[in-house]
Amino acid sequence: MTAKRARSIAFSALALIAAMIWIFPLYWALTTSLRSENRIVSEAGVLIDELNFSAYAEVLATSKLPIWYLNSVGTSLITTAIVLLTGMMCAYALSQLRFPGRQTLYLMVVASFMVPVPALYVAQFVLMNDLDLVNTWSGIILPQLIAPVVVIVYKQFFDAIPREMREAVLLDGGGEFVLLFKLYLPLNWGITAALAIITFIGTWNNFFWPFLIATSENMMTIPVGITQVNDAFGVAYARMMALALLAAAPVILGYLIFQKRVTEAVMISAGVKG
Repeated sequence: MTAKRARSIAFSALALIAAMIWIFPLYWALTTSLRSENRIVSEAGVLIDELNFSAYAEVLATSKLPIWYLNSVGTSLITTAIVLLTGMMCAYALSQLRFPGRQTLYLMVVASFMVPVPALYVAQFVLMNDLDLVNTWSGIILPQLIAPVVVIVYKQFFDAIPREMREAVLLDGGGEFVLLFKLYLPLNWGITAALAIITFIGTWNNFFWPFLIATSENMMTIPVGITQVNDAFGVAYARMMALALLAAAPVILGYLIFQKRVTEAVMISAGVKG
């Protein structure tokens, strides 16, 4: 056996071990959710030796999970759409247009990375309260529309497009919106898809801001709703795990379907922030 092959086998073994360690909590949650509460307390085990769906039925029957799903899906989709549209248009202006203060504006976008988001929560809550947007979708969505990474990624892409293509469209009578939506956007669907995925997942998983702004159960998102159900049920391990898996199911399915795009999104985000 050559040294190269030995290193390859060792790396594969380490990767397999790491994958098993990563997936074990998810597997343990699944096995726990499929067992009765009595067996969970009296018997320790990690094998799927029982298919008891009573925990899922109780969660669906006694919680407001469908409403929380609607709130999470609605706010996440709207936030993602607005973030991409505004980020794309801002990046296009910074990349392709010439106007006073352009460089200063771009430096402000870059500098926004240095401002920790939690530091803005108090001011944002006061503003949303003054605007009477507490317990509304608008109150959940508006503070999450600040996404400088989207602007920077789009600008880097727009900067790389040859100026000759822009000039050709302008000579044919096309305007800025034609350039953006019929030339530049079709060239970067991959980047748009990656940014859409990472923005959607980030919004879906956001806990602290929806926890502050949504005090009514009917306006809570999935991450916030989980805490309320757990408090109501007390120590009920099967129901807790069932609820956690139901809450994570859309993100897990999305990752399985769009693995390549999720990887691209993570690499893009890490590259920009690094």
